[in-house]
Amino acid sequence: MLDLSNWNLSVPTDPAPTTITTARLNNGYSSQYFRRHKDGSVTFWVPVNGSRTDDARYPRSELRETQADGSLSNWYHASSDSYLSAVLRIDQVPSKNKIVIAQIHSKDEPGSNNDPLAKLQYHYLRGVGRLELLLRKRPGDAKVQNILLAKDIQLGERFGYDLRITPSGRLGVSVASSQDEGSHYQQLSGYWGKQQLYFKAGAYIQDNYGPKTEGGRVTFYWLNSVHR
Repeated sequence: MLDLSNWNLSVPTDPAPTTITTARLNNGYSSQYFRRHKDGSVTFWVPVNGSRTDDARYPRSELRETQADGSLSNWYHASSDSYLSAVLRIDQVPSKNKIVIAQIHSKDEPGSNNDPLAKLQYHYLRGVGRLELLLRKRPGDAKVQNILLAKDIQLGERFGYDLRITPSGRLGVSVASSQDEGSHYQQLSGYWGKQQLYFKAGAYIQDNYGPKTEGGRVTFYWLNSVHR
């Protein structure tokens, strides 16, 4: 099941990205960038020559967390136990071989530099895919930790991920496939408690050069975000 009732969607249309509202997304929206299938799954497609948002180097076809009425959802981790889970497969990677498939992002406000707290990245390296957690220690830090979660996830193979932040600021990330699994748990810096956060999911390729046939293609079978 893909629950899209609390998301909007950014797609890399020409000449500038388009935001598909929550209402439009849940009224059957489909395009070359976001294709629906009979089994309920959806495929995100991002060409390397796609348009980019003002603050990004790379194009994306990516969901952004909202409220059910379409207003943007931003939350402090102390306000709830927050979860994001998905089941998906990577169908195609660009020549630089990297696609971000989930983010815990911070709202653009003082001290954050509009940076993500964490990214979950599929990295196709030497003929096999690995899942990496790109973790920022403090808001505004230029440097991020690259934490290997799993190192044997093939193109076209279904796998799942779960992200969680507890009210006390403990981060948990886990990945599982038929061939490999891994997890990481860490207490976040107290500075993140002052930042409003939100989830993102989809295909955010880390490449912006090549022919229009080059890009990232990701199919999601399950996606759910919960705040308890």
